[in-house]
Amino acid sequence: MLKTRFIPVAIDQAYQRRQKDTEGEFYRKIASQGPRGNFNNTTQGFYIATASGKLLVYNNNRNPERVRRLMTEKLGEFSRLETSARRGKSIEATTVDKRFNPTPPEGGLVIRVRAKVLDGYEPTTDKWQRIFQTSMSRDNLWVSKTEHQSLVQGEFPDSLQQRIARYHLVDNTRGEPPFWNEKDVRSVQFSATSGRLKGEAHLETADHNRGYEAAFNGIVEIKNRKVVRFDAVVLGEFWGRGKYTGEPPKGRFPLAISFTLADGSDVADQIPPQASRGWVQGYIR
Repeated sequence: MLKTRFIPVAIDQAYQRRQKDTEGEFYRKIASQGPRGNFNNTTQGFYIATASGKLLVYNNNRNPERVRRLMTEKLGEFSRLETSARRGKSIEATTVDKRFNPTPPEGGLVIRVRAKVLDGYEPTTDKWQRIFQTSMSRDNLWVSKTEHQSLVQGEFPDSLQQRIARYHLVDNTRGEPPFWNEKDVRSVQFSATSGRLKGEAHLETADHNRGYEAAFNGIVEIKNRKVVRFDAVVLGEFWGRGKYTGEPPKGRFPLAISFTLADGSDVADQIPPQASRGWVQGYIR
């Protein structure tokens, strides 16, 4: 039904509710008709609207049966609208807020990052808990042109080591993670020698309530002065939780994080790194 009767759009509302451009205006027009019209706070959820921007339903529930029921109901409501109300006028993007429409660095790399907790959860019969316990996250790592050139020369630049450590060695398998600050990076030493990626990292908060100690191993291949393969895994023990990453396994637990060169075949390869929201220059400095 979603594929054949609707036009599905997936966004990160943290961008659209802030964007000062045509896209942001259209999103806020829809969202303002729902209960989350304060655009200084989250507006997350799912919306069903007409092409003209008339909101038919807002909901923030992940139960598929409920979503299906609401979709069916709103299709019926949509069919009863006047033709003029079902159709929308063409919208031209007269403005684009560059702050919230970043593109991958020219001459750089996009690396797909996935994380998974391998063990440690208490057994559960709750299906929603089980979903979180078995989930695998997805993010993108952006590598600058200069850092790409360093990798080609067999070097692993400190700027890239720090970016990986602070923004990608996180447990984001149950929600949006807290990132590490500079002082949390106790040590990180990655190398790229003779096609081998190796290293170790130790991250820990000042109160010792959250941390990660792990080893870094992988392969990098260079052809025609370009990285054509980057496959690596960070594997170690994680502990602690964040505001939106509750109910982790008790104590230390094994967390694996993989890094794979994106080839552009997935539309998600264009999505900016989560840690770069609204401040790409700070993320990739």
